[in-house]
Amino acid sequence: MKVNCYNNWKMVSQTIDLLKNELPLEQESVVLPDDVVTGLVLVDIINGFCTVGAGNLAPREPNRQISGMISESARLARLFCDKELPVMAFLDSHYPDKPEDPYPPHCIAGTDEANLVPALQWIENETNVTIRRKDCYDGYLGSMEADGSNVFVDWVKNNQIKALLVVGVCTDICVLDFVCSTLSARNRGFLAPLEDVILYSRACATFDVPLHVARNTKGALPHPQELMHHVGLYMAKERGAKIANEVSFGASK
Repeated sequence: MKVNCYNNWKMVSQTIDLLKNELPLEQESVVLPDDVVTGLVLVDIINGFCTVGAGNLAPREPNRQISGMISESARLARLFCDKELPVMAFLDSHYPDKPEDPYPPHCIAGTDEANLVPALQWIENETNVTIRRKDCYDGYLGSMEADGSNVFVDWVKNNQIKALLVVGVCTDICVLDFVCSTLSARNRGFLAPLEDVILYSRACATFDVPLHVARNTKGALPHPQELMHHVGLYMAKERGAKIANEVSFGASK
């Protein structure tokens, strides 16, 4: 049994390496200029996606990628708050009578699933932080109000944000959807003065559903974590985002 598990893991690992070679992703070290307003966007870093055993879509056991994402995101949030730079946190929050197919019920409004992870709960008391609860994958669409206004668009314009640093979960779903919509809106001139959208790979994560688990779970699709994380980053770059493996503040070049 152990030999079969090892062989399966080895085969999956080799396949992922092959696909990564076919989809090479160059990442860069990004310096955020001190004289430019950069906004931090935290996507769905909530219990229902990140805290072990917290819900239907939460990890079943500790996960290194998710733990690293939380740690890096909390560090950046502290840095941005110390600098009094604008921060927006999207929190997935659904109503029981409005399912989000194909996923099972998750992050129901009013439950702890829909709340920030413990490492980030402190940001709720920071004056530079805007919290936006959303009931869809895409934070851009989830910021729409009944009168046609958009909380995220207003946040960018009111703070004169020229660069966005995006982190959170899931790399290939909510993070990617938000980044794609934001880049499209920027290209259409809806988000002036926004210029750059930066995705920080070490502060993003996605979930893991191995093939053997999906085969034995009704309605589940395989979702290899490392591969889908890579694909999410790759597709974001394909849309025009910068992909960073290091982020720091410094003087303009």
